[in-house]
Order: sequence, then C-alpha cells, then structure tokens
Amino acid sequence: MPICIALLRGINVSGQKIIKMDQLSAIFESLGFQNVQTYIQSGNVVFLAVEEESEVRVHKIESRLQEELGYEVTVVLRTMEELKEVVERNPYDLPSLTPDEKVYVSFLSGEPAQEAKDRLLSYKNEIDDYRLRTREVYILCRKGYGKSLFSNNFLEKKLGLAATTRNWATVKKLVAMAESLRSKG
Repeated sequence: MPICIALLRGINVSGQKIIKMDQLSAIFESLGFQNVQTYIQSGNVVFLAVEEESEVRVHKIESRLQEELGYEVTVVLRTMEELKEVVERNPYDLPSLTPDEKVYVSFLSGEPAQEAKDRLLSYKNEIDDYRLRTREVYILCRKGYGKSLFSNNFLEKKLGLAATTRNWATVKKLVAMAESLRSKG
C-alpha cells in the first residue's frame, strides 16, 4: 500500500472552511485509507492508500469532503517518495539563510504548461525568489509569506492549476510522519 500525503487547500484559514482533525481523519478512514494521521489544523493528512491511480484517489477524497462538509475542498496529493524528492530538490542553501528568510513550497495539482511557466518567469522580484520544479514552486520569502507576491491565488491564476502552500518545517514534518508510517508497516 502506498503512503500518501494529502494537502488540503484553504481549510481552517481565517475562520473559513472549518474542520476538526478528528472529523478529517474519520472521513479519510471512511474511504478505506489506513493509519490516517493529521498534522496541524491546515489540512495535512498522511495515510496508507489503496492501490489506485492518483487522480482517482484525489477525486474520491474531494467528493467525500464535499459530501460530508457541504463545501468544496481542493486536495493536492503526493506519495511519500514524491515528498521526499521535494525535500531533496530544495534549491536553497538553508544554513546560509538569514533568520528573516523562510522557505515555502507551493504544491501544484499538476505540471504547468510551458506558456504558463514562461509567464511566471516575468514576475521575478527583489523581495522573493522562487524556483519552479515540475509540480512544486519553492519560494524564498525575505519579508514573510504574508508579503509575498507568490500566494496560492497568484500562482493558480498564473499557472492555471490548483496550489496549496506549506512552510519548510511542515514539509519536513510530513516526510518524517510518512517515514514513521513506513517503518510501522
């Protein structure tokens, strides 16, 4: 059984789309997923998945969330191996960053078309740096994510794909949780 990480977009933000993590776990378990674990309130779920195509899995999760919660929730899914690769491919030298500089990763629902990639290149600026790698955008925020141009909405508009962002500590924690789940199996 593959170990997967579901990244839910826009839940429990500013009092919108509220869901308790025990309810979220129960929804995932109702889909037949096993060893379901959540991490913080922003919608991170690590679980053992049934064997099926990723697109089918995402559709099942999104449909059940809509059914149970009464609103749409976009889900971006990665396997443990894909998430480990995200960590390994980090283009920034973390030890050299200043205390004010933080790394974030925006996870995309697919790979953007070349035209969209080229369009995004025109938005380079001096406040933030970013690197697009297949289905992720690594963002180096020099003045905080709240002041970054590269919000989920901005990336979705420019790339034509769903996006959800996590800070570097959360990405690393999700990898550790997935590896822990693998060691139990």
